[in-house]
Amino acid sequence: MAKGYWIARVEVTDPDQYQQYVAANGAAFAKYGARFLVRSGKFETVEGQSRARNVVIEFPSYEVALECWRSEEYQYAKSLREGAGLADIIVIEGYDGPQPEPSA
Repeated sequence: MAKGYWIARVEVTDPDQYQQYVAANGAAFAKYGARFLVRSGKFETVEGQSRARNVVIEFPSYEVALECWRSEEYQYAKSLREGAGLADIIVIEGYDGPQPEPSA
């Protein structure tokens, strides 16, 4: 079964308020088995547009990723983030098919 992911690009405009969101979102993430793969860090925009903060969170499945997004716990945390910045967030199913073969 393919995993599910949240991919978020965020521009924080109120760091103090954003920290309230960060403190609250862990309850939902722990409940739904989330694992951070990317949480800020260095990056280089090589094409298109970007935001200052990038996050990739892995879930056991696409369905679980959506359940977390829709959960009461996450919606509460999300309400704390409102007004603290701009965010683009998608929930996406991972790819579980064939991969490119190494060259000989």
